[in-house]
Amino acid sequence: MTDKIAILGANGVFARHLIPRLAAENFDVRAVVRRPEAAGFARACGAAVATADIFDIDSMCGAFAGCDLAINLATSLPGPSGRGDFAANDRLRVEGVPNFVEACRKAGVAKIIQQSIGWVAASGSDAWTDEDHVYRPEGESISNSAIRAALAMEETIRQSGLDWMILRGGLFYGPGTGFDEGWFARAAAGKLRLPGDGLEYVSLVHIADMAAAAVLAARKFSSRSVLTICDFEPVQWRDLFGFICQSVGAEPPQAGGPPGFPSFRLKNARAVAALGWQPRYRSYREGLAR
Repeated sequence: MTDKIAILGANGVFARHLIPRLAAENFDVRAVVRRPEAAGFARACGAAVATADIFDIDSMCGAFAGCDLAINLATSLPGPSGRGDFAANDRLRVEGVPNFVEACRKAGVAKIIQQSIGWVAASGSDAWTDEDHVYRPEGESISNSAIRAALAMEETIRQSGLDWMILRGGLFYGPGTGFDEGWFARAAAGKLRLPGDGLEYVSLVHIADMAAAAVLAARKFSSRSVLTICDFEPVQWRDLFGFICQSVGAEPPQAGGPPGFPSFRLKNARAVAALGWQPRYRSYREGLAR
């Protein structure tokens, strides 16, 4: 078992679900953050706190020193709270991740886990895909830029020379993400709109299930593997939002909302086999129960 784990981006919502689970498994956790004054939750879980920035290699070297594994959860994706920015997130992935790799190398951290996104394996249709499929975006858009940045990030990890894993998450929902709370609130107000015509697929993962998979990855470490972490039932947006509207007694959602990322209908079989992982929330119905 890996004993000492550094978590970069430890003030984020993913880390807030991951840190207490790692602590419960008796890992020695070091929360690596840019703003230590905001790391009260990590401290309350028993984690040590170190200050570093992904664009400052020396600061990360100090923060990672003595650790066996480093997990990079640093993102700046915009969410319902309004924080984050796609351009900043692209820079984190394209420029920041090489810094993360170099800092691990210099600090003597042999193993790394990188958080990634399932969109890189999107089909853009109703076809199922796995980790071997690569979505090749055409044209310029925010979503295409984000996918290109994620692909570049993954390639950096693969070429790092370190022992690595990549965990590709589906779309997060659950406590702290803001997504499901926003969906239910807009449905109750009659303002929930489908992305486009609502026919595209989304692969979801409850944030608690993503954290549970990451704990298993730290414990079992399936070397040099890419694993998709999502539930068993990808869903079309019309069915997902229709379920939410019905749950609150609202009229069915209308089409015409802004389009999102390309349709992605992902298989999780490799994560199930490699980690012995099973999502507690096997579909959106269990995960959205309230």
